[in-house]
Amino acid sequence: MGFNVGIDIGGTFTDFCSVGEDGRVVVYKTPTTHYDLSVGFMRGIKELARRSGLGGHDYLSRVEALRYSTTVGTNALIERNGPKLGLITTAGFEDTVFIGRSRSWADGVPVHQARDLARIRKPEPLVDPEMVVGVRERIDCNGRIVTPLSREDVLEKLQQLVDRGAMGFVVSLMWSFVNPAHERMIKEIIEEEYPEDYLGAMPVTLSSEISPKSGEYTRTMTTVVNAYIHGIMADNLNRLGNELRDGGYERPLILVHNTGGTKKVSRTKAVLTHNAGPVAGMYGSVEIGRLAGYDNIVFTDMGGTSFDIGVIAGGALRAHDFIPVIDRWRTNIPAIEVKSIGAGGGSIAWINELMGKALEVGPQSAGSMPGPACYDKGGTQPTVTDADLVLGYLNPDNYLGGEMFLDPDLARDAIEEKVARPLGIGVLEAAYRIRRLVDARMGQEVFNEVALKGHDPRKFAVFACGGAGAAHACGFAPYIGARTVVVPAVASVFGAFGASTMQIRQVWDVSRTLKLFRWNEQAWLDDLEAFNRVVRELRDQAVRDLRLEGFAEDSIDFRLELDMRYGSQYNLTKIEAPRLLLQGGDDVRELCERFTQRYSEIYSPEAAFPVGGINVECFYLTASVSQPRAPFHHQAAAGEDPAAARSGSRPACFDPAAGLVETPVFDWTRLAPGHRIAGPALIEAPETTYVILPGWTYRMDGWRNGVLERAE
Repeated sequence: MGFNVGIDIGGTFTDFCSVGEDGRVVVYKTPTTHYDLSVGFMRGIKELARRSGLGGHDYLSRVEALRYSTTVGTNALIERNGPKLGLITTAGFEDTVFIGRSRSWADGVPVHQARDLARIRKPEPLVDPEMVVGVRERIDCNGRIVTPLSREDVLEKLQQLVDRGAMGFVVSLMWSFVNPAHERMIKEIIEEEYPEDYLGAMPVTLSSEISPKSGEYTRTMTTVVNAYIHGIMADNLNRLGNELRDGGYERPLILVHNTGGTKKVSRTKAVLTHNAGPVAGMYGSVEIGRLAGYDNIVFTDMGGTSFDIGVIAGGALRAHDFIPVIDRWRTNIPAIEVKSIGAGGGSIAWINELMGKALEVGPQSAGSMPGPACYDKGGTQPTVTDADLVLGYLNPDNYLGGEMFLDPDLARDAIEEKVARPLGIGVLEAAYRIRRLVDARMGQEVFNEVALKGHDPRKFAVFACGGAGAAHACGFAPYIGARTVVVPAVASVFGAFGASTMQIRQVWDVSRTLKLFRWNEQAWLDDLEAFNRVVRELRDQAVRDLRLEGFAEDSIDFRLELDMRYGSQYNLTKIEAPRLLLQGGDDVRELCERFTQRYSEIYSPEAAFPVGGINVECFYLTASVSQPRAPFHHQAAAGEDPAAARSGSRPACFDPAAGLVETPVFDWTRLAPGHRIAGPALIEAPETTYVILPGWTYRMDGWRNGVLERAE
């Protein structure tokens, strides 16, 4: 029997999911070992083997694919422990990355920090000012060489960077995404001076290869970020790959990308691994939606550190982030859009003295070390998990299936000292307020994320995932207007589940400006080959790369998406093209009509202005290869009475005025499809706890997903 394994490293827990060829799913959670991520990684692999009834070597030898959502690159940015880089750019543009954008100081920081104008600062640059040099060259916007590159000038500037301690080079020249000739020449010169067989060999990263898109600042920063984290990721993944091979794994380690696809480590751009875990969770939502019959889904994942939100419309991952921010840097990678806020089980509750003793929750997190106060690992700050424990929702003796034990007294003491006493209220009231506040914040963010994309949130099914999702689903759903919430059977490790089921899917992109409708002439594009040439170039790249992955050309499916806008508008709107190549004028008009329709859905029909001109600015070609799916089995309903799954009761609070009330508790492993449970009730699963509030009903469907429905 073969296994597909997904691993998702989070800020608090590392999640594992193994799917066998027979559809059997085995999951595991363990605290993230931030000092060395491979420790927690290998611990989880050994536990999956044990739960599958196999030895570690025997299990790994049967793993068909191991897909990994890693945070190694993100950690390198946060800790600023990357190599000393040299940046080579066009003379006169050496200060681009330091000037940035007018609001680059606000990129990647929470709203409350961005509003603190007296204290906000731009981030420390990844490349020192002394490590940036300009070379004499110029290519214009049409790709024509205006000023040829001088080899002697490049050698002189290269020596300056080496003398200053450069350990790698980033090359980002003006308009190189249209004509990369000069960037490639510089790379050849560097490799001649520092060949691979020398100890002084220097890695070279070209913007035309990493980010062939317009936007001078974002293109350069995307390349710089990639170069900064590449070396650290390579060392970490090589070490991990050696451990896996020693343990019996015989295939390449596969990395999950934030584009919604996967690639071998050797074929991966480091920058595409950022935020891959939540994207894998969105892919898992598509898979569960396909099985259970949900096309429009709001994906939510409440973990220990963050709360992730993604929108899936029509059963497909199509919403790309307009300008993704990695740490504090704006980039232009073709990432699936996932919004994250600092609201998780480890989010810290605190009193904002500047706002008149207002209670706040997050965005600061206790993480996994020391973690919430109740973990008894040295944490003293009250968190959402501490509040849930004080309210009676969590079983201190059966947390993570008994893998961890929680201390209610430490949770109570932390909330009393830090929240209850300053506010002059009781501990139970304080815990209830902490929970209500974080639920309201999550609910409002979800509503905004869906509504601002032109959708009606009431027409979407909410998927509540993550270790804390089932405990808070009934709390944040009313703020969205949702009456149905789905908690997948593997919700607590949903990012890992999504990774384990991912198909081969990769994205190639490039910036090209084409005027489909010219406003000054009120005429349609007549040079169809200009459009088709770009698509063919992307298609050739995709076929070449996937052949190297071992896939035949006839097994590849293609989908074309376009960034489009009216006239000289700044904001871009992404649409899916009905076909890859344009055959005639009708195809051009259909493309423009699709854009106008999508624009009207987002901004209202009154905002559409086709006569102002319609441009294509960027091409995205998605190539996918369908592979056999695991046969997840549907179970027949076994009646509605859940009495056989009743495991007891315990005091829990659903209204501070009523205090703690005895609440029925059910064992999730003994529930069967068809069982219904009316709230208030608690359901204990091996890796999570369901909190069914009064007015809500829980029902297990044939896939063992929990369907929560709110009374009219």
